[in-house]
Amino acid sequence: MPVSTWAITEPQKLTFDEPVTSLNVRIVNGTVNVVGTEEPTARLEISGIEGPPLIVTQEGGTLSVAYEDLPWHGFLKWFDRKEWHRSAIVSLAVPAGSTVEVGVVGAGAFVSGIRGRTDVRGVSGDTTLAGLAGAVRADTVSGNVEAQAVTGDLRFKSVSGDLTVVEGAGASVRADSVSGDMVLDLDPTGKPTDIRLTTVSGEVAIRLPHPADARVEASTASGAVSNGFEDLLVSGQWGAKKITGTLGAGTGTLKATTVSGSIAVLRRPPAAEDPYDAEPTGKVL
Repeated sequence: MPVSTWAITEPQKLTFDEPVTSLNVRIVNGTVNVVGTEEPTARLEISGIEGPPLIVTQEGGTLSVAYEDLPWHGFLKWFDRKEWHRSAIVSLAVPAGSTVEVGVVGAGAFVSGIRGRTDVRGVSGDTTLAGLAGAVRADTVSGNVEAQAVTGDLRFKSVSGDLTVVEGAGASVRADSVSGDMVLDLDPTGKPTDIRLTTVSGEVAIRLPHPADARVEASTASGAVSNGFEDLLVSGQWGAKKITGTLGAGTGTLKATTVSGSIAVLRRPPAAEDPYDAEPTGKVL
């Protein structure tokens, strides 16, 4: 199978004639932008680059844009090194059905409009995911992740990065962190959801539509709790506290645990209301 290779040392635009089904990007510093399109081929623009060349390869349906000394395997172990004087601003338009893998060290990443699987790994850069319909996995060390209108299953794992989900419509969210906060605004459009969140010292806030449909079990060992649903019970006055109960038919699952952080299960305002005007109901312990 023929392999096409380019070594990019200055700003440049490339258009690829062969169809693309898989994308892998690995950069240090700068920015990565990936947008899904309905075209079978891909377009690349590198609008800024400093340091060693970026190597672009296309083999079959796989397109790669990466530094040679930055492998995908074990990516999160490659902490931002002072001797890495390099930066790149990379923008790609790829077929929406592609599988997308993005690895960033100290760089920001933006991925939107992808229906295939998306895997983002970031050491210290922040990531924004918008309108993704396929399965999504985001692993970071200290980078924050914001997911907007993601309808695919979402997996998040971080040491100290925060997770923010806006208009989340996926059937499953699983998130684990040590000290990162988790804020989820969910709009599952009627299908059962499986939400499982765990953090040691981070704060957790989940906003559900009303009426909601889930079995709820949210707990904190030493933090405050806030409940916006009359059908949920708050128990515990000192130390450990829980929010438990069933909303609707209870076909979905919501489990959230934090050791020292606060936890809140709130009611999502109707679409006609301004979410910034809505006040949480219930009590705070």
